[in-house]
Amino acid sequence: MFAYSAPTDLLKDRIILVTGAGDGIGREAARQFAAHGATVILLGRTTEKLESLYDELEAAGYPQPAIVPLNLESAGEHDFIELCNTLYQEFGKLDGILHNASLLGVRTPIENYDPTIWLQVMQVNVNSAFMMTQTLMPLLRASDDASVVFTSSSVGRKGKAYWGAYAVSKFATEGMMQVLADELENSGNIRVNCINPGATRTNMRANAYPAENPESNPTPAEIMPLYLYLMGPDSKGQNGSTLDAQGNGQPL
Repeated sequence: MFAYSAPTDLLKDRIILVTGAGDGIGREAARQFAAHGATVILLGRTTEKLESLYDELEAAGYPQPAIVPLNLESAGEHDFIELCNTLYQEFGKLDGILHNASLLGVRTPIENYDPTIWLQVMQVNVNSAFMMTQTLMPLLRASDDASVVFTSSSVGRKGKAYWGAYAVSKFATEGMMQVLADELENSGNIRVNCINPGATRTNMRANAYPAENPESNPTPAEIMPLYLYLMGPDSKGQNGSTLDAQGNGQPL
């Protein structure tokens, strides 16, 4: 597991947007970011889940979060422009984005893959991440130290049979991260990286491997050190890397 001990005030005064904040890794990341001082913007498609997390963070005495209900599958450019305008009026900047939301799709040969599901997976996993990052770039530039973190996968580096759109979307995610990181190499204030969370005890993992014993995998809380590291100032200079949350933190 990536070893990093985050100080309690690591993310004090930072504004961080987390997509897919209602469940699994996104929910735990939002919780950890808030516990370390960040004002967290909770973005997801299920309002009830976001409200539940909002209440939890507020009850714990963390900085007051914000809720953004948004279905990335149907979101278009106008939705992201509206999001940018709202965040600008409310916060004036953005110190971090965790692109956590993903669709698994189906596990079947490409020959049999449903084109409608393929487009849904690519929309959520790739297109929405592109549109959101592009639209929010002025807010990231307004930060003294901004971090954009994409979520990758081992099947996004070496394709495996039956992983279909999910694997292809993660290859695209890796490429988007690398291109953006190279473009921002000399920006001075924005770094871009990928996290491969690895096998983690989430609903998505259970759907992908229904016969697997979930207890054999770490919980989302156990893989959070890398998420905290990349969102905090200690990762300045780390740009264009894919890091393994269950490894030693060396670029993969």
